[in-house]
Amino acid sequence: MRIFHSEDHRFHFPQAELSGGQFVTPFERPSRVEYVLNRLRERKLTDIRAPEQVDMKPVRALLDPGYLRFLETAWDEWKAAGMAGEIIAANVPARGMHLDRIPEYIDGKVGYYSHASETAITQGTWAAALSSVACAQTAQRHVAAGADSAFALCRPPGHHATADQYGGYCFINNAAIVADMFRTSGAGRVAILDIDFHHGNGTQTLFYDRADILFASLHGAPQQTYPYYLGYADETGKDAGEGANLNYPMTAGTGYDLWAQALDDAIAKIADWGAEALVVSLGVDAYKEDPISFFKLESKDFTDAGRRIGRMKLPTVFCMEGGYAIEAVGVNTVNVLEGFKDA
Repeated sequence: MRIFHSEDHRFHFPQAELSGGQFVTPFERPSRVEYVLNRLRERKLTDIRAPEQVDMKPVRALLDPGYLRFLETAWDEWKAAGMAGEIIAANVPARGMHLDRIPEYIDGKVGYYSHASETAITQGTWAAALSSVACAQTAQRHVAAGADSAFALCRPPGHHATADQYGGYCFINNAAIVADMFRTSGAGRVAILDIDFHHGNGTQTLFYDRADILFASLHGAPQQTYPYYLGYADETGKDAGEGANLNYPMTAGTGYDLWAQALDDAIAKIADWGAEALVVSLGVDAYKEDPISFFKLESKDFTDAGRRIGRMKLPTVFCMEGGYAIEAVGVNTVNVLEGFKDA
């Protein structure tokens, strides 16, 4: 399996995250990638390549142009306004406020384009986000050209990013862009399988009314965990997309038996739906020791999950998402990939 990785991910390294009422070192940090790379090399998965240059046309096809301009210019505007620290949302439009009027001042813009205040923007965030997209796009092209699979070691991750908002450590939705690229390159139907512990609210929002891209997500119940306001089982799509959105929310303490039942159901429905290509939002934060999650999967369970996905025999792109038990993130990620290849 070919792997695509960019060292430009290092440009994004916020120094603080708001968690539990205090500032801490962000759970989403550059060292996550190093643990994955080290494990790939240990397991002799060494076909690791730099991505091609990012193509903004597929990005613009999905995302709001004003949002993209904001991401590109936010740091310069922030500094020009005399702000001393990193960009963190302090004001957001709440119920009863205008959602249709974008503030001119950067502090207001940040809140308008953000849906979670734990995610900071730094001087290098835009460059890192583009490099993450480039990895995903290059992986998609590789598979569309005939390879059975590829792994985009994306950082920052993407599945919480919507067409016009960032949050959950995500700025541009890599998996969504890959799925749309599969469609434009000839696949009639594309499925996105999100196995990250947190619901892929951004991906769901982007495709909720589309019949050609199915989204299936296994995640912590939104009553109990981020992103809280989306991810319920009764969210099944709307208009043309009715039935093409599958949510599997599970409660605290869920182990592999129940989780695997949800995975098998999602796989069966993807097959019945007739998917011609698959995008996997590969988060490994369902692991039992993850610091911001509450499932109880063991490392060996990720191997089995990868094997089950591999039995689908679909052209597949894996896009890296979450996983914050730093010392285990490499093992768990590579276990999925090895299970997939062994299917």
